[in-house]
Amino acid sequence: HSSHHGHGPPPTEDDNDEEYISKRFYQLAFKRVGWLSFFLCSLSLTAFIMNGFEHTLSKQIELAYFVPLLAGHGGNTGGQTVGTILTALSSKTIHPKKDALRVISKEAMSGLTVGLLLGSVVAPTAHYVMGISAHVSTVLACTLPLLSTIAATLASSIPLMCVALGLDPTVISAPAMTTFVDVTGLLSYFLIANAVFRLYGLEL
Repeated sequence: HSSHHGHGPPPTEDDNDEEYISKRFYQLAFKRVGWLSFFLCSLSLTAFIMNGFEHTLSKQIELAYFVPLLAGHGGNTGGQTVGTILTALSSKTIHPKKDALRVISKEAMSGLTVGLLLGSVVAPTAHYVMGISAHVSTVLACTLPLLSTIAATLASSIPLMCVALGLDPTVISAPAMTTFVDVTGLLSYFLIANAVFRLYGLEL
């Protein structure tokens, strides 16, 4: 997943142009590797989730086709939001504490709208063009709005929390968002799948 789609990396107090240019590559690497290691370990939760729903996957193999698509979409949605928030923070157009609730609610509603629009296109396309079963297409239609909302909410709140805690949002925001979105998105996908399959009267 990429972090800031279509956004230049916003400067922060310890990462402005002059300081960045004078830093050695290994200084950048050591600054980033700790957090990346932590989030890589956290991402291993996705393996436990897949393992936990192995029975569902074995009965409905079509579900597995859309795991990379949903993970990529969550990362893209969150990446756009993270880029927007970091830019707004660096240009001081938003206040990290005073505007937090307004910013997060606006991004959450934006994410929900995007998810509803994409779900209304992706699910029918999967069913009528790709020949995916109606029940798995229904799962997609339900998951995309929720995933987009989760991604936008986390991506807008994480940079603000980093600033409030005195951490560097440019180093932490994107990998934290990707990790949490992947884990919560995958869990939501399988929980929705189980609920939808029960509605369709399918054995699990």
